[in-house]
Amino acid sequence: MFARLLPRRLPRLSPLSSRPISTTVPKRSDALFIHRDTTYNNPQIAFKFNPQNLKRAEEIISHYPPQYKKAAVIPLLDLGQRQNKGWTSISVMNYVAEILELPPMRVYEVATFYTMFNREPIGTNFVQVCTTTPCMLMGSTDILKTTCAHLGGLKPGETTKDGKFTVIEVECQGACSNAPMMAINDDFYEDLTTETTKAILDAFSRGEKPKPGPQSSRQTSENSAGLTALTSKPYGPGEFCLPEFQ
Repeated sequence: MFARLLPRRLPRLSPLSSRPISTTVPKRSDALFIHRDTTYNNPQIAFKFNPQNLKRAEEIISHYPPQYKKAAVIPLLDLGQRQNKGWTSISVMNYVAEILELPPMRVYEVATFYTMFNREPIGTNFVQVCTTTPCMLMGSTDILKTTCAHLGGLKPGETTKDGKFTVIEVECQGACSNAPMMAINDDFYEDLTTETTKAILDAFSRGEKPKPGPQSSRQTSENSAGLTALTSKPYGPGEFCLPEFQ
């Protein structure tokens, strides 16, 4: 019955009404996910935790039930990366797999997924310039250009010839209210200008460590325009309660 109501032939679409197929060129990642043996990164290069880090690794593993100690893979990889001068080699991964009694592939999967693990050697000072939307709106493009130019004309992903600095471009690092910002090693430097960026890099170049946090006059993440709330004496229960509770 319903078949009788359907047209015997569907109307032919005109060329203008058809939807063309479009493709985009795939963008190559800046990270190599397949390991390639090199003279500085191959399984024959031995790696073991030093006594201090081995004690720390055992303490970390003790936080998990024995059957779930594999959950310590991320903190142990981080510990290995710190001992290995800031990067995670194939030997570090294999050693972590051995300690946690995991197939090495399970550790490789973690190390290649999280961008916190550097698969190649980096400089003494690891500079990560945030260029996501809030930072971009506050001038992070100039901060990245200034950083690269001030370090001898680097491009993101490169290391200075003296091995002191590696610069990369990253997405949000969670300090949006203090944009623009960059992270150097474990510290954040916020409210940057081109002048303060150069001063920070010069200090690290001299072997000094500038004070982290906002490089402006404000404290932490307070409103840069000044106090806009709670500007008068509060009212309510706290004002009229007994003296011992005030």
